Amino acid sequence: MNPLRIALIILAAVFFLLLPIRRRLAWRYARVLLLLAVATVMLAPFAWLVCAVFKDSTVLNEYSFLPPLSKISHETINLSNFRALLTDQPTVQGPVCFWRYVANSLFVASLITFLSLVFSSAGGFALAKYRFAGRGVLLTYMLASMTIPAVVLLAPNYQIIWQLGWMDTYKALVVPAAVSAFGIFLFRQAMLGVPNELIEAARIDGWGEFRIYLTLAMPLVRPMSGAFCLICFLGAWNSFLPPNIFLQSQAKLTLPVVLNQYVGQYRHDYGIFLCGTLLAMIPPAILFFSLQREFISGLTSGAVKQ
Repeated sequence: MNPLRIALIILAAVFFLLLPIRRRLAWRYARVLLLLAVATVMLAPFAWLVCAVFKDSTVLNEYSFLPPLSKISHETINLSNFRALLTDQPTVQGPVCFWRYVANSLFVASLITFLSLVFSSAGGFALAKYRFAGRGVLLTYMLASMTIPAVVLLAPNYQIIWQLGWMDTYKALVVPAAVSAFGIFLFRQAMLGVPNELIEAARIDGWGEFRIYLTLAMPLVRPMSGAFCLICFLGAWNSFLPPNIFLQSQAKLTLPVVLNQYVGQYRHDYGIFLCGTLLAMIPPAILFFSLQREFISGLTSGAVKQ
């Protein structure tokens, strides 16, 4: 009998021993065990990934996690995957290091997030607080456009970008993603919660419309801004099709495209691929933990009627 089964039997025996003596404590103990089991299942892939990046390519598929203590050595556990990943790769434009791709992804994702935040919040504020002809039609058209898959628009977008001469430039990635119908709708719903009395009072005090939007409305929808920034950054960071189609120079590629090159028809460097995947998870994780409070507040805003 393996140690896992012995541990499960012991934990179950403790529950059945507590049940006739302290019923409430036994069920609390069972809830804790259930939460620990769920957490273990959720964290197991991340633990496997961390173990895989330190295993040598010769034993990558031999052990589920780490080798047994008797077989741990420099031949089984080393930093060869990191050294291979961080070594400059020869290209037509010259040697390119891995950090160049990280910088490309950070630049594209950050720029898309910033522009989308500005335009989406401004559009949401206009739709929520201004009354103008065609507002309902515009809102209906915007919501209808969200039902169209992005892949369907790939061919016309390619034609437009090619005619504009934007191939192999970051403009082909940033400009189409600068305005999000989903973001405008989110900010419109959030801006509806901004009291009209505050806006009217600001206008009486002589505030301009841009100042009202920037210094009055935006701080009141900060939770939605944090949630949208996180969603937009993750979408741009993980984007694969647009960079793979519109970018042609190796030095301009983003992380998802480069990592995909390590696993293909003629190359199977799974250790390097997993190592790059682990490093690619760090910036979104840092952003999530820094915006965690705003993200949760933004998702739950409006869930309870005041």
